[in-house]
Amino acid sequence: MDEQSLMMLALITLAAVVAPFLADRVEPRLKVPSVVFEILLGVLLGPALLGLVEKTDVVDALSDLGLAFLMFLAGYEIEVGRVVGGPLRRATWSWLVSLVIGLGVGLAVGGTDAGLVVGLALTTTALGVVLPLVRDAGLSGTRFGDGVLAVGTIGEFGPILAIAFVLSGQRPAHTLAVLGVFAALALTGAWLARKPRHPRLGRLVAATLGTSAQVGLRFCVFLVIVLFAITEWLGLDPVLGAFTAGLLVHLFLESGDPAEARIVGSRLEGIGFGFLIPIFYVVTGVGLDVGSLFSDPAVLLSVPVFLVLLLVVRGVPTFLLHRRDLPRREALALSTMASTALPLIVVITTAGVSSGALDEAQAAALVFSGVLSVLLFPALAERIGAIHAPEAPDARAEERDDRL
Repeated sequence: MDEQSLMMLALITLAAVVAPFLADRVEPRLKVPSVVFEILLGVLLGPALLGLVEKTDVVDALSDLGLAFLMFLAGYEIEVGRVVGGPLRRATWSWLVSLVIGLGVGLAVGGTDAGLVVGLALTTTALGVVLPLVRDAGLSGTRFGDGVLAVGTIGEFGPILAIAFVLSGQRPAHTLAVLGVFAALALTGAWLARKPRHPRLGRLVAATLGTSAQVGLRFCVFLVIVLFAITEWLGLDPVLGAFTAGLLVHLFLESGDPAEARIVGSRLEGIGFGFLIPIFYVVTGVGLDVGSLFSDPAVLLSVPVFLVLLLVVRGVPTFLLHRRDLPRREALALSTMASTALPLIVVITTAGVSSGALDEAQAAALVFSGVLSVLLFPALAERIGAIHAPEAPDARAEERDDRL
């Protein structure tokens, strides 16, 4: 590694350390996930302002691994068994309506290529931001809590799956065939993950939890990178592979000892949230074209417009599809939480810029609208009154609040 890349990585990791302190500093007045500060500090360090950090091969490689772990842990969070049935059905229909509206709005404001990316970004939900609020309020397992979990699950899985088609060029039939191959591989992996473990594997995983071998952890990291690579080799967006790896690892760990699953899961989160994922967010801020955003009044004006469109595209269908199953206040709170979207907006705009479908100014406007949604919409849900922070929040839930 050259000296320049090493110094830039030092600055990037410093930003990752400083971000939680900034979040803690403003928390008495406003609850802000540290990811917001990670992106803003990246902007500060990047070419748009101080010019201390720029993208290099080393920085990009670690950022890509951070993206892989971000989507892996998003898949790992999902508990499909809790939302199967009515909650998942309503969440799926509301997302499909959001997709139709979002693509229509995107095509109207951005043209064909950019419009598809913009429309898809408007259909996302930041499950990792809204779910800790539900856990903190003690609402897990309630109709409202299951609704948040289902809406967030589909709001992450649906866009990830749609990315493959939106960015596949003019070969939808080929993409569908490749997705079929990948689905077969994923289903085979799910079947194997649920099977009883081979005695030797089970013994090695348990015996190496406290040693330098860490077989269980190594296997999970291997699966993330392999599926990330397989999807790229198949011509699909790699985030689909990383997300699927999270689902498979969740099934694999569930089939074993619960204490073992907690230990391995905690260490995976340490690798992701403690190291790689903050690098991805800081580098995202480094790459944002803030100069063009603030130099063009029309682009700057699009930030609040996109913020309102998140409520219209994602929130309105969610409210309409849930108003008969939840009290009106809870349905309104659910719709604002469904409109909270930052991590996948970053992922989708990054992919859109890389493919040439989206220009950097539009990407920056979308990302900053996502930042505003994280700042405003969860607070609005609390103001509506459907959720509230308890007097003594669970320590683990509080720790998870700043992850995504």
